[in-house]
Amino acid sequence: MSGADDVGTSTVVEARGLAKAYFGIPALYPTDLEISAGQRVSLIGHNGSGKTTLLRMLAGMLEPTQGGAAIAGHDLGSAGARAALSYLSDQPVFYDDLTVWEHLEYVARLHHTIDWEEHAHSLVEAVGLTERVDDLPITFSRGLKQKAAIALAFVRPFEVMLIDEPFVGLDRLGRHALLDLLEWAHGDGAALVVATHELSSVQASQRLLALRDGEVVYDGDPAAADADALAEGRLTGADDGDDPTS
Repeated sequence: MSGADDVGTSTVVEARGLAKAYFGIPALYPTDLEISAGQRVSLIGHNGSGKTTLLRMLAGMLEPTQGGAAIAGHDLGSAGARAALSYLSDQPVFYDDLTVWEHLEYVARLHHTIDWEEHAHSLVEAVGLTERVDDLPITFSRGLKQKAAIALAFVRPFEVMLIDEPFVGLDRLGRHALLDLLEWAHGDGAALVVATHELSSVQASQRLLALRDGEVVYDGDPAAADADALAEGRLTGADDGDDPTS
């Protein structure tokens, strides 16, 4: 990850005409998007607005119908893009036969992480899984699975992190740990894109993106937006002639 002083000096997420349709029905209309190194972005919108579709395409997990994108200058799904990007899903997937610690070791070594053990210990302590590191995460509750996924997402280096509904299922300890880790990653220069219905976290962002029915309807300062209305799919800024995406 680059230093926080480099915010805005380079583009680490770039999409051009990125779109997805299912059986001819658009889930995300052609979208152009640029996110700078070190930028913290909140992504909001009603259920079905296209948030997860956008994140999954940027993560290289979903094939676009048209258009394309690059992560840190690398094509989606390429080795370079996977090395630069960490993805925290709202429905984490684990190997059946690996413990929490074995997952951490696997991910850390896969991404050539230096001194990963100390960092991994601090992560499992932060999320409250110290006593469960030798257990299989597939046996965990929803909240514990989310905590394990958080540790896995942060145990490896990254320039960009995409995060989909990270607060779902988390208790107070998990929420505080995640917020602290997001602050740490942002301070270390990573670009963060957080799709969330937890609007209390939006004001910590530098930029707010809102989707409605597969289209970007707001892209700008969180403080200037009615986040509640945007999250519900209601437009703001249009009545007085303003362009909410300008």
